[in-house]
Amino acid sequence: MASFRPLPLLERQRIFASQDPGEARAFLSSKEFRFDLSRRGVKRLDLRINGVYLPNVYLGYIQYGSPAEIRTNPARDDYWLQLPIREHIEFGIAGQRLACGPAGAVVSSPMREFLIRTTGTGARLNVSLTASALKRQLAVLLGEAPARPLEFAPMMDLSAGYGRSLAQQLGLAVSDVQRTGSMRWNAPTVRMFEQFVMCTLLFSHPNSYSAALVRREHTLTPRDLRRALDYMHANLTAPITVADIVAATGIAGRTLFQYFRDFRQTSPMRYLRDVRFELVRDALKAACGDEGVGDIATRCGFSHLGRFASEYKSRFGESPSATVRGRRR
Repeated sequence: MASFRPLPLLERQRIFASQDPGEARAFLSSKEFRFDLSRRGVKRLDLRINGVYLPNVYLGYIQYGSPAEIRTNPARDDYWLQLPIREHIEFGIAGQRLACGPAGAVVSSPMREFLIRTTGTGARLNVSLTASALKRQLAVLLGEAPARPLEFAPMMDLSAGYGRSLAQQLGLAVSDVQRTGSMRWNAPTVRMFEQFVMCTLLFSHPNSYSAALVRREHTLTPRDLRRALDYMHANLTAPITVADIVAATGIAGRTLFQYFRDFRQTSPMRYLRDVRFELVRDALKAACGDEGVGDIATRCGFSHLGRFASEYKSRFGESPSATVRGRRR
């Protein structure tokens, strides 16, 4: 995972900060965490909790500023993804001790006791997903309600594959929030981000439903596929999710994902993003009058203009404004 400079992150999205041990313990206790400091750590305490709450996902930064130990209480029922930034942190899950640094992440499931022990500042990104949201997403993908608890493998490699892609997207999201604030994320952006995180965990990271998720329910017929594609193309600028596609077409989510993986080498939501970029490129080529790049991009479902412009140039070899100028010339 890329090192962030400077720390701390998301300072404009402050949730809590304190250098008082009693105040820190009381706040974390209210969130169902037990917080312990050594005598030496008390003087160095600099607890900062920054983050943004989306409908189904929390994206945040935390540091203690000193060696500390924290445990989750049984009342918490969310899943956590912990990404150390500059130092190794020890995590404990169900009695197993895991040392994890910037090249790895730890995934905790609510049915397991979870412990965090730091020897430095404890600086890390953390992502929380509600159990209810993951259960709903899993049911959409399976085509039926899950019959047993969902549990993830505790370690994730961030140096390659899906782990690296997930870490990069989380880093971009943090950069976006730091630059513009989460309030400027529109509904399609939020839903696409949440879908990406949940589907990456469910499809790519080993879990108790991995075998069921890669087993295709049935073969897609041309009529099934056309129904799905027609719905997606008719809702390019709307904040649709995989659940919306499943509800509209009657195709189980895992079958839909399997088709896109096998024949399009992508996912349904990534395909939707690719088509949106083609839509905005056509709109930019047809731009006339005083309509600017920002207006066109927003109309096509893009909210973060800096990120949009960067990805647009990477895809098409020119900036959005260059496309418009070429049309007007």
